[in-house]
Amino acid sequence: MKILAVDTSTNFLCLGLSCGERVYEYNLELGRRLSSLLVPAIKKTLEALGWGIEEIDYFACGLGPGSFTGLRIGLACVKGMAWALHKPVIGISSLDILAAGAEQGQRPVTVIIDAKRGLVYCGMYKFKNGRLKMAAPYALLNEKELLGAIKDNSVILGNAINLYREKIMHRVKGAVILDKDYWYPKAHKMITLALERIKDKKISNAFNIRPTYLYPKECQIKTGKK
Repeated sequence: MKILAVDTSTNFLCLGLSCGERVYEYNLELGRRLSSLLVPAIKKTLEALGWGIEEIDYFACGLGPGSFTGLRIGLACVKGMAWALHKPVIGISSLDILAAGAEQGQRPVTVIIDAKRGLVYCGMYKFKNGRLKMAAPYALLNEKELLGAIKDNSVILGNAINLYREKIMHRVKGAVILDKDYWYPKAHKMITLALERIKDKKISNAFNIRPTYLYPKECQIKTGKK
């Protein structure tokens, strides 16, 4: 079984491919070059492995929340490939991917991503039956809400740490703040989550998969006839 996984919710391209127990990953900071380099990066990686795109059995895609433009680029690419090849798609929250790389014993995990405008995308997790599970719905929080929501002794990661590190350390007892190496999705973690969802039969398709937007509707792009 071969899987191709892509997350474009941040400035980094997170690209992973797996076959059995072997996982190949490509993590590169692209920023605004994402739109022009995503497809060539996928093509070059497949060629390096000697794979044809038609050999992929499942496509996986990070759903955000995160960069609005980045998410649309990555999702459009994955949906296009999956639709053309009639292959299933696994949608995975980008917050889940980050959380999966943050296990520190059995501590609660909080992912915080800068959403701009003084707000933070937040995912909160706890361990249950040996697996990391959501402890609350994904949320868009202001500073006061965020500091009130984080549990003591939590492991905390994400680029919003740049904004709130001192206040978190002052407010949250026993907080463990992870460094920048943990602030961006990693392809091998995305592959692991994709395999779990395939096992649990949590699979979608190119028509039904949607990005995760947490901003209210009035802050999103509106379409319609003039």
